[in-house]
Amino acid sequence: MSAIKILWADDEIDMLKPQLFFLEKKGYNVTTVSNGHDALEIFEEQSDIDVVFLDESMPGISGLETLAAIKEKNSNIPVVMITKNEAENLMEEAIGSQIDDYLIKPVNPNQILMTLKKLIDNKRLVSEKTMTDYQIEFRNILMEINSGLDVEGWVDVYKKIISWELKMDASHTPAMMDILQMQKTEANAEFSKFVVKNYESWHTDTDDKPILSHDLLKKKLLPELEEGTPCYLFLLDNLRFDQWKTLEPAISEDYRVVQEDYFYSILPTSTQYSRNAIFAGLTPADIKKHYRNLWLDDHEEGGKNMHEEELLKSQLNRLLRREVQSDYLKIVNVNAARQMSDNILNYQKNDLTVVVYNFIDMLSHARTEMEVLKELAGDEKAYRSLTRSWFMHSPLRTALQKLKEKKAKIFITTDHGTIRVHSPSKVIGDKDTTTNLRYKMGRNLNYDKKDVLEIRDPHKVGLPKSNISSTYIFAKEDKFFLYPNNYNHYNKLYQNTFQHGGISLEEVICPFVELKAK
Repeated sequence: MSAIKILWADDEIDMLKPQLFFLEKKGYNVTTVSNGHDALEIFEEQSDIDVVFLDESMPGISGLETLAAIKEKNSNIPVVMITKNEAENLMEEAIGSQIDDYLIKPVNPNQILMTLKKLIDNKRLVSEKTMTDYQIEFRNILMEINSGLDVEGWVDVYKKIISWELKMDASHTPAMMDILQMQKTEANAEFSKFVVKNYESWHTDTDDKPILSHDLLKKKLLPELEEGTPCYLFLLDNLRFDQWKTLEPAISEDYRVVQEDYFYSILPTSTQYSRNAIFAGLTPADIKKHYRNLWLDDHEEGGKNMHEEELLKSQLNRLLRREVQSDYLKIVNVNAARQMSDNILNYQKNDLTVVVYNFIDMLSHARTEMEVLKELAGDEKAYRSLTRSWFMHSPLRTALQKLKEKKAKIFITTDHGTIRVHSPSKVIGDKDTTTNLRYKMGRNLNYDKKDVLEIRDPHKVGLPKSNISSTYIFAKEDKFFLYPNNYNHYNKLYQNTFQHGGISLEEVICPFVELKAK
């Protein structure tokens, strides 16, 4: 690594020889000047300066004036103000002028070193520490992945992988991120085997199963309903666990996390199946059986999630022994979001208010279709960042900030996640076969068996049949289904896009979070 270059401007620079000698011994390259004019001239000539030290009181132009001129040329350059004066107004003015740190004369060499490490070396030190720690953890995670994990064990491993992803986002370690992504790929391969082996048994009355979509409200939300305390459930469509962890710091400014829980989305991990199951408290097969007018099969025309409110009210009436006052809001555009935020306090009279927020789902689909979003959300890190940017300026955040002043229970969850797909898998089907890239349902399907979980008797896993010979297949890991026709065109179109409907840690393991206002 090349030496850090420091520009130091001080009219008493000759008196700082011990400090300068100390820095040079530590490997820093220091250029000195005795006034602000020379500092600006050097700064103009040398584009590779890493940090500037400025004396506050110099002849000619002052340190603050020099600071303003430097920041005008490069607003990102770290600047340290050095002063004999500890006056509060001077410090306020300097800080307001974007200094990054300040030191009081006489300057101690160790203080200088600590300042430099904080400003310049901090990212490098964090990066090196992250790399070292992950190298130690890599083997532990690898052993866990191959140790025959249970339902909760897979959640723990997934959370560990997410934690390392977020650390590497912050520490800028692309080489280690590549290794982590390889480990995540291996984890998804083993998780897919785990789901294939156990999925059918999860739909029987065994104890060793996760909470699935159709049991979520019954197990996690309805026991929390108390008379006199309004509950708000915000269901953010497509919210992955890593996206939740990206939003958590902003939400934690106003709320503390009472409990960060999870559930497993049913298959297909798609809105039509998983979200209807959540609100009905029933499997898709039972929804079709008991509410035929509220369910549309994949091949039938019409919106597939148009009756969530009726299904929710039916579940509340079926499971609770008292009358529950509730409202259901679906946010599908900016105007609806603003209206929800403006009126959020009007729902305090309810026992339960459910808000379904579709932004993240729209973002993932728009990314497939719009080149500009492919650039903005080119990888997992960018996708997380874009989600956070949306939230920070969204009516949803405003609504949550309003609610923190009120007595209410707040829950955040989702219906399923998404995975970035890379590996095409050929499928042949008839004209009635479903079009989803991560699952197919139809007759006479032809596919590569190693790429899928195959369900020939859908009723065993709570899925409806369109006809007596209907078969479901679910893509494992990062696979996506393509027909032989125009194969190369669609491979190029969908390669590296975020999709859902199949089996992966990202799609199946979903957050369910309870918040309490600080």
